[in-house]
Parts: sequence; C-alpha cells; structure tokens
Amino acid sequence: MLLGIFLLFWTFGTLNFQEIFHAIASGTKTSSIILSCIGILLFIGAMGKSAQFPLHTWLANAMEGPTPVSALIHAATMVTAGVYLVVRAHPIYMEIPHIGEAIAYLGAFVALFAASMALVNRDLKRIIAYSTLSQLGYMFVAAGLGAYWIALFHLFTHAFFKSLLFLGAGNVMHAMHDGLDVMRMGRLARPLKYTMIFMLIGNLALCGIPPFAGYFSKDLILEFSFNAEYKILWGALVFGAFLTAFYSFRLFMLVFFSPKSKEAYDVSHPHEAKPFMLYAMVPLALLAIIAGMLYDPVLSALEYVLAFEMPHGHLSAESLAGIALGASCFGVIVAFFKYRRFTYTPSRNIFYTLLLQQYYIPKLYELVFVKGFGALCRMLWLKVEILVFDKSMQAVGKLVMWLSTLCTFLQNGSLSSALRLMVFGILLLLISLTISLFMLFWR
Repeated sequence: MLLGIFLLFWTFGTLNFQEIFHAIASGTKTSSIILSCIGILLFIGAMGKSAQFPLHTWLANAMEGPTPVSALIHAATMVTAGVYLVVRAHPIYMEIPHIGEAIAYLGAFVALFAASMALVNRDLKRIIAYSTLSQLGYMFVAAGLGAYWIALFHLFTHAFFKSLLFLGAGNVMHAMHDGLDVMRMGRLARPLKYTMIFMLIGNLALCGIPPFAGYFSKDLILEFSFNAEYKILWGALVFGAFLTAFYSFRLFMLVFFSPKSKEAYDVSHPHEAKPFMLYAMVPLALLAIIAGMLYDPVLSALEYVLAFEMPHGHLSAESLAGIALGASCFGVIVAFFKYRRFTYTPSRNIFYTLLLQQYYIPKLYELVFVKGFGALCRMLWLKVEILVFDKSMQAVGKLVMWLSTLCTFLQNGSLSSALRLMVFGILLLLISLTISLFMLFWR
C-alpha cells in the first residue's frame, strides 16, 4: 500500500485524488506499466484490508472480538475498505482493465473458497466471517469488471444484513454462556424466538431471496458478469449463491431447529437477549428488508460521479434472476432437509477434514512464517546477538579493565606522586599555550 502511494506521488507529484484523476483524464503521458504497478500495489493493500486470498487468515481469527465490534467494524466498515479503495480509485483501474480482470477472477475464487470453508465450520461467528469473506469476493468481481456502482451498492446492502447476523450471533452466544459450537446447540427457536426471526431475515438477505436487500445487489453482480461476457465468473458466482444459501441455513437449522446432541451445552434455560439489544437490531432488520429497494436513488446519486449502463446479453434480467434465485432456493431446501433431524457424527472424510482445517493454509503459514521466522530469530540470536554484539560489549569491558590496570600506578595513594603529576600536567598546559600563541603571532 505504501509503495503504491509512493509510486503515485513519484508519477503525479501529488496524492490528491482529483488532481491525479484530472491528469489521467487530460491525457498526461503515463506509462501503462507504471499505472499497472500502481494498481497492483494498491490492490495488494486492499487484499490485506479486505482479507482476500492469500491474506485472508486474519479475518476468522479476528472473530475473537465482541460481536458488536464485529457488526460495526468487520461487516460494515473496516473489511470493506479494500473494496472502497478500488472503487474510489476507479479512474486508475479503468486505464488498466487487464488488472481489473485479474481482480475479478480472484474475487470469484475467494467467493467459492470462503464459502467452501463455511460449509463445515462449527464456530458460529467464524461461519459468518467466512460469509463476509465470500461476499467481499462478489464485490471485487463487480469492481474488477468495472461495475463500480454495483460493487458499492452491494457493500451498502451487505452492511445491514451482516451486522444483523453478527448481533444475532451475540444473542445466541449470550444464551449459550459464550458457547460458539453450532453442533452443541439446537432447539433454540422457542426460547430465542426474536433472535431467530432477526437471523432469518439476515440469512434470507444474505442468500439473495426477494424482497430482501441482498437479492437486489447480488443479482446485479450476476447480471453484469453474464452480460459482460464473463460466463465463467457468472457460473462461479451462481454456484457460490448455492453454497451461501446452504451454509447460511445449515447454521440457522443447527442453532434453532436441529435436535440437541449428546454433547449439547449444559444450559437448562436459555433466554432471549434483553429488550434494548433487540431494539438495536430492529433498524438493521428493517434495512436488511428494504435497502435493496433504494437501488434507483443510490445509483442516481452515483451517476453524478460516473455514468454507467447495464450491458445487454442473450438472457433477460428476469431469466438471470430466476437462475440465481433457483440456485439459492435449492441450497436452502438441501440445508433444511439435511439438518432438520440432524444427529452429529464425527466424519473421517478427507474432503471434510480438508475444509475443516481451512485447506491447511494456517498450518502452512505457521510452519513457513511463524516457525521459519522463529528459526531465523534463533539463528540471529546465536550467531549475531551472542557472537557479535555480546562479545563486542564484553571486549569493551575488558579493554577498560586493561586500561585501568595500566593506570593503577597513577593512583598509588602517595601525595608526593600526586603533586609531581599535577606539576607535570601544568607544564604541559603551559607549553601547549605557548606554542599556540607563537603560531598565532607568527602568522
């Protein structure tokens, strides 16, 4: 990110967005290689901020924080800042469409990659975190293909229903005495009926079921990718819609409707959250329902910044919406029938273990970076810290001790010896002063 900022300043002499965009629009000769480097460096910063592969591992671990923090920061502002950076710098990316395509394909990969890990995860908040990661992939597909306004609109609607899901997860945690394992929950629909309703609204919006907010924004991304002749991306995102619906309602069924397992949390009387917490969720639930209907006003406002038009393809918008909706409904139905009477049994399936271990990427990072860095530090400690710095400090101490030993005869306790040294020193000073005055007057 910093390298991208430095390169921007070196190229344009400013970091002001308007001045940079004006220079690009006025045809200032700027090498496409330089612009590509700027775009890549800024996007790598956005990858870290928005937890895109391979810089994704921090997001799930950040779920250790309180759920209101996750709702406010992770769902609404902080994690989506990488998407906003690409959207805000769109004049740069419009000049380098090949970089935009790479961003779009990475986004589609992340949408499927994160959704696959959410399929088997047992941690309530981590499942929602992976859904955030997957939806960020959708946003990057739109931003990479040049549909910046659609990416921003999905960012807008996503904030409401994802914050609603995080706060609902907080209510469930509170009822389970901070328990997070969805396999140890079940039958919470009756004691947590209001939280269940709120999380149902959030899940329906996340799955893109009409008339909830996610339907409008996600459908626009799918429609644009199909009509812009990116059929592979469209197919991946439709499959991602099926996975999203499946893991969302897997979570919903396991928490609220599935039978309790033998290892269920020992909570005799789970209770609903306090009213003020439920009141705080009402605006989010309302916006998760109606925010998608604000499509026309939002896009009309964005037209002042960048004019846009949806490309036309072989299939109508209604047909494309029907395909995506069918994929989502199929995922909901599969999850409902699989988990309504689900009994947990440990699986030894290799693919299941691979997903549960997050493709072993965290272990790989620990082996390469954590243990590798630790080994490097130990080597530097043994070879540099001890052999160079410690030895050099010891050498300085030994030198001082040796010099002090040589000078011990000067401090032998004899007053006559001390007086002789004082006289000798005064004579040296007088001789030095005489020579200095002689040289001064001689000139």
